[in-house]
Amino acid sequence: MSSEQPILELKGVSKYFGGLTALNNVSMQVHPGEVVALLGDNGAGKSTLIKCVSGVYKPDRGNILFNGENVGNYSPSAIRDLGIETIYQDLALAEQLDVGANVFLGKEKIKRLFGILPVTDDDYMRREAVKVLERLDIHIPSLTQKLVRLSGGQRQAVAIARAIYWDARLVIMDEPTAALGVPEQRKVLALVRSLRDEGIPVIIISHTMADVMEVADRMLVMLRGRMVADIPREKATVDLLVKYIMGAGEMMDENGISIGGYLAGAE
Repeated sequence: MSSEQPILELKGVSKYFGGLTALNNVSMQVHPGEVVALLGDNGAGKSTLIKCVSGVYKPDRGNILFNGENVGNYSPSAIRDLGIETIYQDLALAEQLDVGANVFLGKEKIKRLFGILPVTDDDYMRREAVKVLERLDIHIPSLTQKLVRLSGGQRQAVAIARAIYWDARLVIMDEPTAALGVPEQRKVLALVRSLRDEGIPVIIISHTMADVMEVADRMLVMLRGRMVADIPREKATVDLLVKYIMGAGEMMDENGISIGGYLAGAE
């Protein structure tokens, strides 16, 4: 694990929905320039954890620290203003608008027509979109095309470009390669590496073990609302990760050292 100060730190976070414990005393860290995979079966608590970090849910116990600041009670808009960008599987893009309009979605650039009428400055937004796409080595033939005409990988690239343009300091990606063809999967993984190279940490939620093994520096595994393993890339194998996901592996700390007990029977 990096000796740098973590950019994101969860300390003993719990979340309850009535009698259901969705998160049980979860602690984790993410450091600058690090790609962290968040793994677990359906219902393990991954989505709840991400929604707590992004401000959708408020933790019932514990603290969420971003650059040392407790942000557990911040609204989603305040979380985004801090630089935490979450790219959900549905991307939350406007498919009937072009690339520039999507990069500026909700923050449109306005100009005055004839010095009087307020209209969106489409040319400015497209020029700015080109800059951030080039920075990420993304090529989209026509920025005037509506998003509905772009491929899944290109739409994913637009969502990432939007996050970067607005100075994302942490990017959370929910199943970024789901439903993509192999060439587009490769491009999205290349974008994840580009973010890491720029020092922007990424949390990637994925069920695709090949993707995880290719880009993640650490693998965090959740089981029934608990964080049960923190495994560095050099100690990870697909078989080992599957054991944890299924609850059949020994509990392991961030150094890949067994701390006793088997997950299936540990409480």
